[in-house]
Amino acid sequence: IENIEEDFRDGLKLMLLLEVISGERLAKPERGKMRVHKISNVNKALDFIASKGVKLVSIGAEEIVDGNAKMTLGMIWTIILRFAIQDISVEETSAKEGLLLWCQRKTAPYKNVNIQNFHISWKDGLGFCALIHRHRPELIDYAKLRKDDPMTNLNTAFDVAEKYLDIPKMLDAEGQILHDGHDDLLLVVDCVSAHTFPPCGVLQAETAANRICKVLAVNQENEQLMEDYEKLASDLLEWIRRTIPWLENRMPENTMQAMQQKLEDFRDYRRLHKPPKVQEKCQLEINFNTLQTKLRLSNRPAFMPSEGKMVSDINNAWGGLEGAEKGYEEWLLNEIRRLERLDHLAEKFRQKAAIHESWTEGKEEMLQRRDYETASLSEIKALLKKHEAFESDLAAHQDRVEQIAAIAQELNELDYYDSPSVNARCQRICDQWDALGALSQKRSEALQRTEKLLETIDQLYLEFAKRAAPFNNWMEGAMEDLQDSFIVHTIEEIQGLSTAHEQFKATLPEADKERQAILGIHNEIAKIVQTYHVNMAGSNPYTAITPQEVNAKWDKVRQLVPLRDQSLIEEHARQQNNERLRRQFANQANVIGPWIQTKMEEIGRISIEMHGTLEDQLTHLRQYEKSIINYKPKIDQLEGDHQLIQEALIFDNKHTNYTMEHIRVGWEQLLTTIARTINEIENQILTRDAKGISQEQLNEFRVSFNHFDRKRTGIMDAEDFKTCLISMGYNLGENEFSRIMSVVDPNRMGVVTFQAFIDFMSRETADTDTADQVMASFKILAGDKNYILADELRRELPPDQAEYCIARMAPYGGPDAVPGALDYMSFSTALYGESDL
Repeated sequence: IENIEEDFRDGLKLMLLLEVISGERLAKPERGKMRVHKISNVNKALDFIASKGVKLVSIGAEEIVDGNAKMTLGMIWTIILRFAIQDISVEETSAKEGLLLWCQRKTAPYKNVNIQNFHISWKDGLGFCALIHRHRPELIDYAKLRKDDPMTNLNTAFDVAEKYLDIPKMLDAEGQILHDGHDDLLLVVDCVSAHTFPPCGVLQAETAANRICKVLAVNQENEQLMEDYEKLASDLLEWIRRTIPWLENRMPENTMQAMQQKLEDFRDYRRLHKPPKVQEKCQLEINFNTLQTKLRLSNRPAFMPSEGKMVSDINNAWGGLEGAEKGYEEWLLNEIRRLERLDHLAEKFRQKAAIHESWTEGKEEMLQRRDYETASLSEIKALLKKHEAFESDLAAHQDRVEQIAAIAQELNELDYYDSPSVNARCQRICDQWDALGALSQKRSEALQRTEKLLETIDQLYLEFAKRAAPFNNWMEGAMEDLQDSFIVHTIEEIQGLSTAHEQFKATLPEADKERQAILGIHNEIAKIVQTYHVNMAGSNPYTAITPQEVNAKWDKVRQLVPLRDQSLIEEHARQQNNERLRRQFANQANVIGPWIQTKMEEIGRISIEMHGTLEDQLTHLRQYEKSIINYKPKIDQLEGDHQLIQEALIFDNKHTNYTMEHIRVGWEQLLTTIARTINEIENQILTRDAKGISQEQLNEFRVSFNHFDRKRTGIMDAEDFKTCLISMGYNLGENEFSRIMSVVDPNRMGVVTFQAFIDFMSRETADTDTADQVMASFKILAGDKNYILADELRRELPPDQAEYCIARMAPYGGPDAVPGALDYMSFSTALYGESDL
């Protein structure tokens, strides 16, 4: 209050003054700025004064609104008479008895002071000195006073009171205290009242101190909950921050064993490390909701965690973790497939390269011979035909060289770790192949130049060579195919391989006929040699293939066929077992998946339906939670089946659309949903008990909420909430609706939960502390100053809460500031955010 004539004109501060000094709530003030609103507020204040039995003579609301100084001062004096003097009482005693009780309490710690009445107990002057020293210890050195010197004591007390405390001398120490046998009781009472600064103010200070203690206790508890949330959120975010880089590490390994170890480490993470963090995340959300509920119940602003530690931030970080986890699992499986493919291709490359190198061994030396220069005509013809056979063989090997190059290219594309050696070997083969082509061309040209000198040639040898070479190549290819390893993932694939193998076996009789025909050519050659006594030096000049070699390779092919049969049978059995595992997993997943979905829907219905009291609903939900937890062994059994599937390297399952990841996510969401629903019911009970809401009121709130919850999701969007408020009679502008939404939706999610709806509805009728009330209480403790000193706080408040205020109050910077002045106004505003007035 800065100006008596002006500050009471709108009636707001007058109503607040009456609330503070009476301890009662007045009717809700008008917030308009027009004259009619001001007159209405002043009339409410005057009606309240009249309700206390006070007659206001010639004092009307219009005079106060018009700033009539005389009428305003008269009204203030009337309030002082009614509330500061007439109603002085302590613990239901009268004014006189209350004053005496207060004096006894204040002087209790002082030696030689025993206040029992308002005459003899004050004659030695120590009572007056004790009262002054209790409130202003720097004015009197109480230790130097003596009980046997009452005159000095009385004069000291009256002089100090008049000089420093502006309390006039109402009694004469010599005449009215020491020597008057019949003291004027009323004068003593008035004097003592003056020395108590006065009793009403003190009682108000004690009330204010109690109120501050209550407010600060709530604030301290809430701050501890905030610190706990911050620590738990920091720990969880730190674990996520450490885990994501590990999951995002895509450094491939060169061996299957190393990748299998990575896969095992990932399974340990899923099985051992992640579940506790899931529980911590759920507990964090529960703690956050409980804290927000307590803050709303105590009329405090909503808790805003530190930057990056909101529940949404944690959910986003968790989503990033699960995204990295999914990507890491996919990468692991793809890497294992890639390494399997690489090992297979590398082995195939080595086999084909070894066969080709074995075939090309000595070919360059053979092509570089100049034996045709000294050969006879028949020998030249033989050399020419032999070279033609070689060129046929060379062309037959072209396909193998291309296969070797294609395999090397694929190994490079798949980033094979030993690609340099593969490339070097492939390059040597290709270079050698080009050299063979060039040498073959050169030798062919030389033989053709001498062809005219050559006439005879053994056609049978040539025919043998031409037929034996491709047949030999076919046998080598067949041996490669029969010894080639295979990778299949489904029973259909192994059945396809088995069919192809059966088709191959069906060609063996025809191939045997070809072998016998080739051997028949050789037998005919032998017959001719024997018949015509042909001089044959060495072996067949057109090919190095012998009948013994053909027979040996044929026998090898026949031996490999049953071995291939056995490997296909074993693989078929393995795929059948894999199919059994798929069906076993699918049978359980197809039951558990819909069960989880059904439970989620049932929980959703429970959360919006009204059946019995909140305690009944809470009991029902906890029994429901127990039944869900009892379902955990089936989840564990499914995890075991999934483990068997992963160990068998099964990557797909056509019998179900559910994966283990789907089941895990659904299970975690189910546990989180039931825990959150239980927490909401507990918060509703807490709200009901704190606000004194009856079960019928809660049912009415639920009916209203369900009516406007058009989507039946358990939450209302902003438009539905606005419609609900309008239906209840609220005249909402955009600014007022935005203010209400900031209260019920502090996280700006755009929706209103049932808990927030209950809090809002209960606040409309709740009688709670306000920032202005706390500010007015501090002002009383400060002796009506705009600031307060640390000593005043320590004198009126318990030590821990006094130090709490001192540590958090900002220095006061007003023009009337003194050293050590503290700003209690900004401190009170920070506790709440806004006033009711």
